[in-house]
Amino acid sequence: MATEDGEKKNAAGVQADGDVGMNGACIDRQPDTTLPAAGPSRTAGRGGRSGGAGATGIRVLKAGRQRNMKRNGSRSCVTRKTRFGSRERDWLKGDTQRGCVCLYGGVVDPQPPASGPQASSTPHTDLQLVLCSTSTTVEELCAQRDGKGLYIQLHGDLVRRLDPSERPLQMVYDYLTSMGYADPMRVQHEAANSDLSCLIRFYSERPVNADQQERTLLKGVFSVRKGKTQLHKWAERQVILCGTCLIVASVKDSLTGKMHILPLVGGKVEEVRRRQHCLMFSSAGSQAQTYFVNFDTLVDYQRWHRQASKVVSQTVSLVDLSCYSLETVPEYLFYCQDITHLNLRHNFMSLQGSGGLLNLPRFSQLKSLNLSHNRLGVFPECVCEILTLTELNLTCNNLHTIPEQIGNLQSLQTLSLDGNHLNSLPEELGGLGQLNSLGLSFNNFSHIPALLERLNAVDKLAMAGNRVESLELCTLIRMSHLRSIDLRLNGLRWVKSENLEAVTQVTQLDLRDNRLDSLDLSSVCNLEALYCQRNQLGTLTLSGFTLRMLHASSNRLTTVNIYPVPNQMTHMDLSQNLLEYLPDWVCDCRKIEILDVTYNLLSELPSRLLNSLSLRKLLAGNNRLQRVPDLLDHVPLEALDLQHNKLTELPEGLFNKALNLKYLNVSANALESIPPSSQLEESLSTLQEFYLTRNHLNENCGALLVGHQNLRILHIAYNQLLSFPASKLSKLELLEELNLSGNKLRTIPSTVSSCKRLHTLIAHSNHINVFPEILHLPEIKLVDLSCNELTEIQLPDSLPATLQELDLTGNSSLLLEHKTLNLFSHITTLKLDQKSTAAPGDSLSSSTPWNHGYSEMSGQRNKESDLLDRLCVSLLAVDRFGDSVEACYGVFDGDRNEEVPRLLQCTMGDVLCEELQHSSTDNVYMCNTFLTSHRKLGMAGQKLGASALLCYIHRETSDPGGYFSLTVANVGTCQAVLCRDGQPLPLSKVYSLENCTEEMERVKLSKAIITEDNKVSGVTCCSRLLGCSYLSPWVLPKPCVHTEPLCSQDDFLILGNRALFERVSYQEAVHTVQAVQDPRAAAKKLCSLAQSYGCKDNIGAVVVSLQIGADSCTCEPPVSTAEPRGAPPAPVTVTSGTSDPAGLSLNGAVITEFSSETSASEVGSEAGSTGSDEHASSAPASRPERRCSLHPATTLCGIMVPGSAGTVTHPGLFQRQPSSNAFSSNQSDNGLDSDDEAPLDGVISNGSKVEVEVDIHCCAFQLRSGAPESPKHSDLEKQSSDYRNGKMRRQNSVVVSATNGCLLAVCGREITDLKKSPSTSSLFGKKLSNGSVVAPEDSHNLIEVALEAPKKKSGYFTAPAQQDPEDQLIVPPSLEQEVREQLRGQNPLVSGLSAPSTPTSLKDPVWDHPHPPAFASNLMPGRVPAPILQQEVYDTAL
Repeated sequence: MATEDGEKKNAAGVQADGDVGMNGACIDRQPDTTLPAAGPSRTAGRGGRSGGAGATGIRVLKAGRQRNMKRNGSRSCVTRKTRFGSRERDWLKGDTQRGCVCLYGGVVDPQPPASGPQASSTPHTDLQLVLCSTSTTVEELCAQRDGKGLYIQLHGDLVRRLDPSERPLQMVYDYLTSMGYADPMRVQHEAANSDLSCLIRFYSERPVNADQQERTLLKGVFSVRKGKTQLHKWAERQVILCGTCLIVASVKDSLTGKMHILPLVGGKVEEVRRRQHCLMFSSAGSQAQTYFVNFDTLVDYQRWHRQASKVVSQTVSLVDLSCYSLETVPEYLFYCQDITHLNLRHNFMSLQGSGGLLNLPRFSQLKSLNLSHNRLGVFPECVCEILTLTELNLTCNNLHTIPEQIGNLQSLQTLSLDGNHLNSLPEELGGLGQLNSLGLSFNNFSHIPALLERLNAVDKLAMAGNRVESLELCTLIRMSHLRSIDLRLNGLRWVKSENLEAVTQVTQLDLRDNRLDSLDLSSVCNLEALYCQRNQLGTLTLSGFTLRMLHASSNRLTTVNIYPVPNQMTHMDLSQNLLEYLPDWVCDCRKIEILDVTYNLLSELPSRLLNSLSLRKLLAGNNRLQRVPDLLDHVPLEALDLQHNKLTELPEGLFNKALNLKYLNVSANALESIPPSSQLEESLSTLQEFYLTRNHLNENCGALLVGHQNLRILHIAYNQLLSFPASKLSKLELLEELNLSGNKLRTIPSTVSSCKRLHTLIAHSNHINVFPEILHLPEIKLVDLSCNELTEIQLPDSLPATLQELDLTGNSSLLLEHKTLNLFSHITTLKLDQKSTAAPGDSLSSSTPWNHGYSEMSGQRNKESDLLDRLCVSLLAVDRFGDSVEACYGVFDGDRNEEVPRLLQCTMGDVLCEELQHSSTDNVYMCNTFLTSHRKLGMAGQKLGASALLCYIHRETSDPGGYFSLTVANVGTCQAVLCRDGQPLPLSKVYSLENCTEEMERVKLSKAIITEDNKVSGVTCCSRLLGCSYLSPWVLPKPCVHTEPLCSQDDFLILGNRALFERVSYQEAVHTVQAVQDPRAAAKKLCSLAQSYGCKDNIGAVVVSLQIGADSCTCEPPVSTAEPRGAPPAPVTVTSGTSDPAGLSLNGAVITEFSSETSASEVGSEAGSTGSDEHASSAPASRPERRCSLHPATTLCGIMVPGSAGTVTHPGLFQRQPSSNAFSSNQSDNGLDSDDEAPLDGVISNGSKVEVEVDIHCCAFQLRSGAPESPKHSDLEKQSSDYRNGKMRRQNSVVVSATNGCLLAVCGREITDLKKSPSTSSLFGKKLSNGSVVAPEDSHNLIEVALEAPKKKSGYFTAPAQQDPEDQLIVPPSLEQEVREQLRGQNPLVSGLSAPSTPTSLKDPVWDHPHPPAFASNLMPGRVPAPILQQEVYDTAL
């Protein structure tokens, strides 16, 4: 590092020659030579470098708008496609304290139109790339740039001016380290990536936001007339609308002299029809004044009218300037002397300046002031001079002390000091006699401040999230004015009562989330409500005189003592405890309405309880009940939950006595029959929801359901029904949802057509062979007939427009005609089996020791609100991942948003692939995968987030021939469970505040506000998520990583989201899957059970069947090739050339790729032609030897060596994505190419539309060896290998199709062939529709394409793509030696990198064979120059 004297000398020389940078480093200015850069032109050369090699300094690179740039990650992120040169790389090498800071100009990049960024003519933000070190300060940067200051923006939110001593690069490094990055070199690379600007961004000047300016201040020179009479003439005057007033200057273009102030609150603003663009402003009151303002343009007129209308509609003089990044308030605001409420929340207010906090006492009538979240650091004493204040909010300002001057605010009634670092209060605060609300939550108090004894008006003690470990009840006696006490999240260990004196004033006590093991509050005699959930309570003693509500769930209670009997009790929650019986006093409660005793050890329910005349809701599930007592008389019971017990029968008169019963859940019992609805001919039943899943019921129960004519939801899944009486089903005319899954039904009665309100029919896992007559129903939305025995479908002439989802997977004998598929064209989600013509022995499951099944189900809210397509859970399942036998599975749950889960689904597997190339340490590559995916979310991840779970099955790098290991990483509440020896083995960690004590402590230490529902800032209960970056550092993306070696005792793996495991325990999930052979049927059963158990949210589950062990070998000897009977289909040849016109048709999948340098319109124009098949090989392909995972065949960078392995298929699932794009001119309306004789599999015609079936989870494909290459192929290979200077960039080997769970992989240049395929050529001309597909190069730039695309109801991603013409494949240095050794022993056709290679081919052009994905970089056949082996593959940052 240079010395301090040397730094001063070098700094002095900056302006002399322009080439020497601060601290002696080179300042290299490179103006854009293709287009003039925004701002003044700078032409300093690059030659004059000075200073030592180790000197720190600054270097500026200026990137213009069209210097090979692309949009990335966000509509506000701009990245140079051209990476740094060698001299810039030298700057970073060898010193991790060096790096790059991206400086943006002050023009805010506007939101582009829906057609994408190409349609916008607005110039982009000017970007400067500054090379500097971690010791470079803002002052040094500004001195070098002649700037006035730098600004920082976090998560696209507020913009703050940086202090001169702050160091921008060090701030970036600290930010990345807090996210979870540990390697200094990786931190340096990530800091240089401009994708990071969606998380942290620097501006060279304060950004200008026109919309924000409009809301804070409007001004201009317009024609003005005062009064309603014609006595006054029109005159040009300066007019200002700020705060609550209209300000009119007395002199044109000047604010000197008299200012006319017109208060607008309660007044009027009206349009003057006699004059164009004229408004009349009037104040309120009997002496109202009026001004007429004539605007020059319609835009000004509308802007002023909109803002003034908001002001006049207010009932109080309120000015809301929150979240505006303000340092001072507008000076014009001080003219508004009628302001009573001023909101400055979430700004960066300073004390000094004309509009600083020191001037706030100028507001003479101010009553309410909100200064929360302003990073003040110290209490602004000037606020104590505003004697009119009644409300003051200083939450989250890093305050450590409160000044004595607070005693001046004698009118103060509300004082909020939450989220600071206070541990004491000044005595002067006790003199505020009118103070009735004091917020002290989430500070550092270790005891209750004694001065509260003097604050007689304060009735609530709000001290949640402090450090109070002991509560003395005698202290509360002295504070006789306190009614409500909030001490949750304090680590409270003891509640002591040293004497018998009663505490009479406390009525509500909140002690949740503490460490109490016993609690005796019998001396609190007037207690009305107690909250003590999530402690460790073994005993609980209370006074019942006035007790109304008791919440004591999630403890260890074996009994609860309350004396006297709480006759005022209405609501009691004792769930998740250890109760073996209910105390007698529970039955004596006269007003009990809601009782929750789920998840206890109860063996019986008292008869008096069930016959209570006040009980409306009884939840007694997950106990050990063997019988339910008889009802003696009519009871008001409305909801009864008895699931997960040991019941064999229900009371015979249940429905006769409980006439108000609307909800009954008796799932997971041993019922063999149900009681009749009525003993009379006419039933009075009001039952609306009936859940009977997982019992022993037979078809006789159907007749007993007839009397429930108000039934809306009926779940009778997983019973023993052989049929359902047709005449009985017709009586349920109000039925809306029917679940008959998991029975032995062969048909569904045709009388189901009588259920005109039916919108959901779920009947999977039966023996149904006839499609039910449900497509005539006017409101049908979802039909699930998967895993049945359907052979054909009889369809009406038209389908109901309401039908959104149809699942027909698992019907192996089902044959659908082209006309039938065309009739399904409007359905948002159509799931079909993948058609396979391969031999049974060639299935993918036989060549890998695992296979999977999955299920996604919409929640009750989606079904009732026509939002079946808004499935906020996305799944990822790839049985063949990477170059070897590996697998990848994932679950992503967005809770209430669908964008982030789908983006993660599309990109996360690709990111994992790239990370695996740079690290073999499980914790490193998994952690970096999550952190990179978090960054790639861009703008979508700023406000939205998702829980994520990723499972990677692989071999240990230290023992490639050994057994497999499972690496699991997760954030949020998605979970993974491994079945080992028949027992569940949890592999993930639940990152919720309620379940993770250490995470709760971390969030508390960072001074987050945790609301009463245990959510961070009221947003999420999770402490770790991907996305939600605006909640940093409270919510982080760093995952929990766990690696478990797999063994022969491991049967299967279950992945699910929060909704699944909240209702289905680990043990039940394992037992459920053990009873089902098919993983897909098992996943569906898990989701159906969760819904029947009461889940209302979206559910996602993946079941992976494992066959790990020596006996899982599936090798077979090579089979000799014989001439097939009949004319074989012409195979499609894939070569490494970029112009090969041979088509490529893959089974059930459309493979697309989005080029970073080509717009959607360009892709469409280039992909419209239909490729010919003239180069297709006509020689039949030999069936190669199949190898198992334990004895894998030799592969070459993901491409199977000829003769080593064959093409395999996997009966995966399809989810079809409708397209609205017309066929190309070379295709006819029937979906056939002009030369085709039969419809193409996977391509569905709908007039002028094309529909494509897409394998959404495991559409992998693998290349076969083909015939010798043609001369044209040789020419193409030669062209591809003779690259200028012998340099070739890494080929985009991974293509991710965001079709709700599909990872499609492409090796080499076959994507070009696919684009020219007759079956897919028209697809590449489609507009972007809610997403894109990308390759790993250039950081998976999928996110902003998905964000900018117009919303589509289907929600699935399909998009055009085009190969980057510059991209080529190279061999990573770490694999160079291994590749050379493998090549020496292979066929002479691929014996070396310089030898021409036989082009690989695919056998079937009708998409009948999927192939294994090649997620890692694949070696292209052909002549590859030697320098390729020396080039680095991984360089995300530069």
